[in-house]
Amino acid sequence: MRQMTAAGLTPRTAQHTRSVLRAALNQAMRWGLAQRNVAALAEPPPSKRVEVAHLNAEQASQLLRAVDGDRLEGLVTVALAVGLRQGEALGLTWNAIDLDAGSVAVLRTLQRINGVYEYLPPKTTKSRRTIPLPSIAVQALRRHRTRQLEERLRLGQKWNEQDLVFTGATGQPLYGPYITRRFQRILQQAGLPRLRFHDLRHSCASLLLAQGVPLSSIQEVLGHTSYAFTRDVYAHLSEELKKDAATAMDRALGAP
Repeated sequence: MRQMTAAGLTPRTAQHTRSVLRAALNQAMRWGLAQRNVAALAEPPPSKRVEVAHLNAEQASQLLRAVDGDRLEGLVTVALAVGLRQGEALGLTWNAIDLDAGSVAVLRTLQRINGVYEYLPPKTTKSRRTIPLPSIAVQALRRHRTRQLEERLRLGQKWNEQDLVFTGATGQPLYGPYITRRFQRILQQAGLPRLRFHDLRHSCASLLLAQGVPLSSIQEVLGHTSYAFTRDVYAHLSEELKKDAATAMDRALGAP
């Protein structure tokens, strides 16, 4: 295990390799082909805690106020509310969204490869999912659709109809660098720290944790392959929230 991490592989990769090898040797023992499972004796590498940047509830509210009325309002609100990856959000079509029922189906992603936009399957099997939409996201999407319909009527045949939810000014897919530049400008105007667009996904998870949502449910919302991955990424946030709860209890009980 140590040789693997010394060679540059991540602890998670080394742990996964150990698990696969251990299972294979267990089967070999059952078949009488091995006397003992040496993989079970190998010391696993320590997990490296992943630090994730995220917005707290107050900062998230600041961001939503700052993005109100902007072309990115719907995109940012949905990414923050349900933790979509950027490619998942950009690949959404209106027929994948049910505003009356309040749900969104993640069925594909949009990626720009060698300058060409391509629709690809979701990252993993778990990534293909249907997620309930909070009312704040439904309202933002309704406003977004109204603005988009007005743009379509104004442009007429010049509109590039692809049924995409989030588009450029003429219906074309949104360009990643454009999102980055505009998103950073919104953050700056709101007085918020610099974040990647992907950090809205982490912010979604941290806000859900703060509301007491269990990690298993957060795994389903984010479309993670395993509970273990969700736990590894967000466990330290959970511990921070537990400490906050203890401090709040002290205040409530008038502790010195």
